[in-house]
Amino acid sequence: MKRKTTKIQIVEAFAVAFQKAFPIMAGFLFLGLGYGIYMTGCGFSPWWPACMAAAVYAGSVEFIVVGLLLSTFNPLYAFLLTLLVNGRHIFYGISILNKYQGTGWKKLFLVSGLSDEAFSLNYMTEPQEGILKDWYMLWVTLLLYLSWVGGAALGGFAGAIGISGIKGIEFVMPALFIVIFISQWQKESSHTSSIAGWGAAIVCLLIFGRNYFLLPALLLVFIAFSVQWVVKKQNKNKL
Repeated sequence: MKRKTTKIQIVEAFAVAFQKAFPIMAGFLFLGLGYGIYMTGCGFSPWWPACMAAAVYAGSVEFIVVGLLLSTFNPLYAFLLTLLVNGRHIFYGISILNKYQGTGWKKLFLVSGLSDEAFSLNYMTEPQEGILKDWYMLWVTLLLYLSWVGGAALGGFAGAIGISGIKGIEFVMPALFIVIFISQWQKESSHTSSIAGWGAAIVCLLIFGRNYFLLPALLLVFIAFSVQWVVKKQNKNKL
């Protein structure tokens, strides 16, 4: 017979989840703040960032969506671009299904609130004995979600009171991706993938222009890495 979950156990799971998720929460809050300021700086009402963060919740895609909303209506391009950028979640979802078994009503939010960081904490981290795993995973996912939405809401408010008028605030998104790129570059043992990404982006920018280069560049990188993976697998099988 299944033992009844107590409030103390739920609170204990929250405490452990908060401790594990706090560094990421701080990062989400800061990035969400930048996103909110950036979006209001592009002319959107201050309530838009929070609504977008709550409904879309797709990290870098939300920054990209700002440009899509300001450009010519093209739903197919938006769909394919989002699929390429966030398609990795398909594999995340498949690999974490076993972890989510037996979570009951919590499973719906665990699935819809899945992010790179939530996946890392829920899949890689095992809470200590006595901590309810289903509640731990729920709290981790919820805390990260609220941090992102809360940061976006604060950014929207900050933009509403005039911070978005600061010169150069529109550089928030490029600065974010530059920092991510530099961080990734420093961690790489080989820079082949980074150089390939730059090369594909430059070539497609020259061919398709600034409004439509991103999708073909991502497709080109995807094809290149797929071919590379197949070749490596074939060479490994020959050995």
